[in-house]
Amino acid sequence: MAFDTICIKKTVEELNAALLNGRIDKVHQPEKDELLISVRTMSGAFKLVLSASANNARVHFTDTSKENPKNPPMFCMLLRKHISSGRIVKISQPSMERIIEIDIESYDELGDLTVKHLITEIMGRNSNIILCDDNYRIIDSAKHIDFTVSSVRQILPGGTYSRPPVQDKTPILSDKISDISLDFSHDAEKPEKVIMASVSGISPITARELVFTATGSTSFVCGEFSDAQKDALRQAVIDFASNITYNPCIIYDGNGKPIDFSATAINQYGSSYAVKYYNSMSDVVCEFYSSRDFRERMKQKSADLVHLLHNNIDRCAKKLEIQKKTMRDAENKEKYKIYGDIVTANLYRIAPGQTSLTAENYYEDGAPMTEIELSPRMTPAENAQRYYKIYSKLKNAEVEVAKQIKSTTEDIEYLESTLALAENSVSEADLNAIRAELAEQGYIKKQKKNNKNKSAQPKPMHFVSSDGFDIYVGKNNTQNDYLTLRLANSGDIWFHTKKIHGSHTVIKLGIDKNVPERTMREAAELAAYYSKARESSQVPVDYTQIKNVRKPNGAKPGMVIYDNYNTVYVTPKLPQKEG
Repeated sequence: MAFDTICIKKTVEELNAALLNGRIDKVHQPEKDELLISVRTMSGAFKLVLSASANNARVHFTDTSKENPKNPPMFCMLLRKHISSGRIVKISQPSMERIIEIDIESYDELGDLTVKHLITEIMGRNSNIILCDDNYRIIDSAKHIDFTVSSVRQILPGGTYSRPPVQDKTPILSDKISDISLDFSHDAEKPEKVIMASVSGISPITARELVFTATGSTSFVCGEFSDAQKDALRQAVIDFASNITYNPCIIYDGNGKPIDFSATAINQYGSSYAVKYYNSMSDVVCEFYSSRDFRERMKQKSADLVHLLHNNIDRCAKKLEIQKKTMRDAENKEKYKIYGDIVTANLYRIAPGQTSLTAENYYEDGAPMTEIELSPRMTPAENAQRYYKIYSKLKNAEVEVAKQIKSTTEDIEYLESTLALAENSVSEADLNAIRAELAEQGYIKKQKKNNKNKSAQPKPMHFVSSDGFDIYVGKNNTQNDYLTLRLANSGDIWFHTKKIHGSHTVIKLGIDKNVPERTMREAAELAAYYSKARESSQVPVDYTQIKNVRKPNGAKPGMVIYDNYNTVYVTPKLPQKEG
């Protein structure tokens, strides 16, 4: 875990500098394992994130807000009761572990001034947020841990809070670090694993950096170490712990994707990766985790919807295959009419109980002999009628199945388009809108509607280009229709990825009809970003005026056709400015 003891120590220093003596203004719980606390101080207002996410546990400042549930969770209501308007009197890191404890002075129901302890444990899947009274009796927690989950340590209301068990290692910030001994006896083991086996509170990237500092490389295994290198590595650990120089940074790969972060300088990657340094640990944690945490949470929230769409797409694909097979069978319909004609022409030659007829086929050149299967339970005339019925059935099926194939193909197109929109959703409200749309189309059971929301107008995403033009992007197929067919004027410019499912994107022209090339490109980049091709490069995007876009009669939401268009190739990207 990158958010190690060293990162937490630096974070606690920053929290103390900014929040000490601050008043808690608001408490929100946007996620079941995450709090957003607003704090007012003499120097300004701050928003503090406390997250106990299994994959992205963290504490940091933020400038953004999340959508909150309509009804606050019980833990949120309890926190509001106990710590709202409370004063932060201390922020600490107990025992130099991965724990941040915020002491809050507030009045209880009897009017007595008490101190509550808001404890955030940053420990992977065991992360938690716990509120305790002044005697460390647990008032409540984000996650309840009972005997069925852990036989060692329970976190339940009314119980006494105890800190997590101490590891049998030497803490990196301990005074005893100078006595550290490293076990290099396993020749195939990487030296950073040796450090982490003996030292607690240190992340893999920091351990590798110590190996790099001592040896100039991170490619060694223990069996390749000389005695001098072993001594150098042990000394590097001691020197690092005794004189930690903070330099918060994020490491980006060649594609600009953040792969790790650290509270101290990182030099092990050389020129193959970019290292960007920040002014504070909080900025680093916020930048690194926020987008990743958002993607993971949206993936979790959309999992059931994505699964439903995949199931429907698979079902439609199987149906389409059956329909195409029926169509292929119908292509042979004339054969059965010919069989009926041949049987009719040879009725006098067929004896009762005969199982086949071999006769001349005058419909082919040379009138070759053809063998036709007969049912012995039918009369000759009934056998002829049987083939005429098969012909008639296939002839009718050819017409009907052609319609069914068209309908099923449109269903697949619609579902795949909806899947792309679900995967790119940015809020739970967007997912709920897609669910409502699917219910209207009959794919899922309709939910009871709130009459107050019936007249609510869809609101596409709004961005402002670098040149000041308004750009709108639909978040679901219903919004795509609203944006393209109602909100946009005939002269506005419409964008959509070429033969790739995605959102409709529109530049509203207003008075200025001359759209700069930069704005055109930004709109195309947005259309590519909110499509199935988000992770690709050089994505083809078609654009045309709204007057060239139309919706066929009976087409499903979001389905349009267009002409007189041009195509531009762009890399998906969000603009700098959002409306």
